Amino acid sequence: MLIVGELINASRKTVREMIEKRDSEAIVRLARDEQEKGADFIDVNAGVFVGQELELLKWLVSSVQAGVDAPCCIDSPDPKAIEAALDVHKGQAMINSISLEKARYDSLLPVVAGSGSKVVALCMSDEGMPQTADQRMIIADKLINGLVQSNVAIENIYVDPLVQPVSTDNTFGLEFLKAIEQITRTFKGVHTMCGLSNISFGLPERKLINQTFMALAIGRGLDGAIVNPLDKRMMGCIITAEMLMGRDSFCLNYIKAYRAAKLGQDG
Repeated sequence: MLIVGELINASRKTVREMIEKRDSEAIVRLARDEQEKGADFIDVNAGVFVGQELELLKWLVSSVQAGVDAPCCIDSPDPKAIEAALDVHKGQAMINSISLEKARYDSLLPVVAGSGSKVVALCMSDEGMPQTADQRMIIADKLINGLVQSNVAIENIYVDPLVQPVSTDNTFGLEFLKAIEQITRTFKGVHTMCGLSNISFGLPERKLINQTFMALAIGRGLDGAIVNPLDKRMMGCIITAEMLMGRDSFCLNYIKAYRAAKLGQDG
């Protein structure tokens, strides 16, 4: 499972204040905490700073990589901001995200195509949010083919089928899970990715719902997630589900996590 740590996002008040103060030490501490708890990529987002995003995204990437040996997931719909951040990034980045919305697709595809980066392909189009697995598959097919034709390696594509709140429609969870399974089965070599916390919007005990949904998604083939790696219960859920799905030879990752008290266990 590829884990993208979600915490360095300017929409969070504490992170916004860090960015406003240019507190690189605090940013590095947060990135290091995420990496130590299992993040493979550190998501960086400065989207709330209208007119300043380009420079601040560059600053975030440089700050994170100056203190942490980890690649960044560059989180912005603005191709100029992404391109600027890629210019200062060391190693292979991830771009979050391209969609089938025409303006976003047309502007981001040239940046993605020439970058060699991993890319999150979000199942969203100008027709709106897909509600069924079949609708997601239509969008995924067009996104994957467009990326491959633009010389993006198949193994660098991470399709996000788009999680929607089950509180608004009790089929949304199941349709998402169906989409994960169908994408994994149909497009060999393509990965799947999601930020799944939206599934529990408007409901009590959101963490319990998110953890349960994560296990179900891993069971359908999910192999990437944008999550809070400091959430020990969630990380424990991921490690355990991967073991149960046969992705952990001799249960070594599970045992290692248990011995390091990384499963969210009591005591």
